Amino acid sequence: QVHLVESGGGVVQPGGSLRLSCTASGINFRLYTMYWYRQATGKERELVASISSGGSPNYADSVKDRFTISRNNVWNRVSLEMNNLKPEDTAAYYCHVRYRDSPFWGRGTQVTVSS
Repeated sequence: QVHLVESGGGVVQPGGSLRLSCTASGINFRLYTMYWYRQATGKERELVASISSGGSPNYADSVKDRFTISRNNVWNRVSLEMNNLKPEDTAAYYCHVRYRDSPFWGRGTQVTVSS
């Protein structure tokens, strides 16, 4: 049914930037709020950002003013532009959507911020 595929993770130095992308299939993408979560090793999964079907974004306080979420409804893609990355941003980042009252997740993409 719903398939989410993330890309763009990697290793970056503190202060650097990465852009994550998530491509969705099996869903009328433009109708749904999309989410980015992250989970660091040994920590709970936390919401990083969301974007409504109408394009209204929300951010966790920890990433506000550094990350930007956007969506492209033509290409069924939600992106997360991450700037001024910090070591505490190191985590696996997951794309998420709630569809027909069920959660769907990508497999995740690893972001490591290290000198």
